[in-house]
Amino acid sequence: MATDHIRYDVLARDALRGVLRQVLADAAEHGLPGEHHFYITFLSKADGVKISPRLLSQYPQEMTIILQHQFWDLVVTDDRFEVGLSFNGIPERLVVPFSAIKSFFDPSVQFGLQFEPSEEAAAAPATPAEDAPAPAVAEKAAEAGDEPAKQSEGAEVVRLDRFRKK
Repeated sequence: MATDHIRYDVLARDALRGVLRQVLADAAEHGLPGEHHFYITFLSKADGVKISPRLLSQYPQEMTIILQHQFWDLVVTDDRFEVGLSFNGIPERLVVPFSAIKSFFDPSVQFGLQFEPSEEAAAAPATPAEDAPAPAVAEKAAEAGDEPAKQSEGAEVVRLDRFRKK
């Protein structure tokens, strides 16, 4: 087999991460349209990930967050996104580089992407967020600009396999 000097796999992965970046940037600017909401799974110890020590202890390998009804201050840059979420009623700020993301899924339209984490993302330890109090489970989140809402019940971390047709 010939050697791929162009690295089509890297080009394709980066292009698909660009789709994810654009979707999140649109959500940051305009909120989530219609019934759209996102399940994002990322490596909790990847280089550049910032989550609280408590979340890191609960999700030492990977974590899935849901952006739907209760998220705020979504900021998207070229290499990462930052978002405020509430975990068991405690607000927290997460920083997630795109290189740490394993999967993205929008169940409203059955659209999903899976990524092989980059070598540097998989190798490095996570950086605990400095001032984040650390709650328990990934919460469902809301349209950008919403203030943290009081939690009446905790959300459930759901594996993407649950939504796939068997």
